[in-house]
Amino acid sequence: MAQDNWNVNQNPWPIRPTREMEEMRRRFEEDIVRPAMHAVWARIPEEIKGWSPAVDVFERGDNLEIRVDLAGVKQEDVDVSVSNDTLHIKGERKPEAGVKDQEYSRNEISYGNFYRAIPLPANIDIKNIAATYEDGILSIKLQRAAGAKAKKVNVEFKKPKE
Repeated sequence: MAQDNWNVNQNPWPIRPTREMEEMRRRFEEDIVRPAMHAVWARIPEEIKGWSPAVDVFERGDNLEIRVDLAGVKQEDVDVSVSNDTLHIKGERKPEAGVKDQEYSRNEISYGNFYRAIPLPANIDIKNIAATYEDGILSIKLQRAAGAKAKKVNVEFKKPKE
């Protein structure tokens, strides 16, 4: 008896949409999806459109440290502010002057306006912030408010009653 070698990845009945189905998909996208996406995009505030840089947030001792990857962004094109317990980082990465769109064979670096909003814990002293910018990395250090530092609590373990 011959054994059939059937491959799970091989579909014996490949689905090929007919012209009518393809036309329905195209019309749905043009008539419904694109206008809806355009309406949603129009409602997004300008400061948060664009791209978002990668961010690391970590605690070191009594400090909250934030590092933002801004390779290729000039220091004067970066704005850092704090409001409503949120750190706002915005700016712009400008494309290299003299390079035209048609000259690119690959263009993976994001250009234009960027924005990140990072919620801060309530115990951060927003009056004491230090920021440095070196080698394309924006480093921001925030300190915990006085009296908000973690305190070790000793826990006494009791044996269960028998």
